[in-house]
Amino acid sequence: MSVEVSWNVDADQPPARLASFRSMTSVAAGDKDGWLALFAPDAVVEDPVGPSMFDEQGKGHHGREGIGAFWDLTIAHVERFEFVIRDSFATGAECANIGTITTYLPGGYRVDTDGVFVYRVGEDGLITSMRAFWETDRAMATARQV
Repeated sequence: MSVEVSWNVDADQPPARLASFRSMTSVAAGDKDGWLALFAPDAVVEDPVGPSMFDEQGKGHHGREGIGAFWDLTIAHVERFEFVIRDSFATGAECANIGTITTYLPGGYRVDTDGVFVYRVGEDGLITSMRAFWETDRAMATARQV
């Protein structure tokens, strides 16, 4: 699996920004266990926020078990990820990243998902909340064979 995370991140960054970078790096590497270890036991992942094909009720994926099931439903089926973060705003225990996630899917398809990706961490640096604001229709409109 190819790993590509494009982001100019220095070692001295706010905890939420570091957690978001570690999250993207783990996803790009296909490291499910490493990714799950970044989350607090009671964390919530909303990706995307609101009802979607991944979360019909729009209530998010709760706890490491629920987040692990989300991985199995979505991330596990992607052949390669590329993350390009164009800007990042960190304040307090949260960070909002603006960027594009490019996914390479079976059958030679590529999808670019533009969005705002918001991470919140606890005092221990573990992710308590990850909320991804992106639109399914906009992402699907970029699907093409490569």
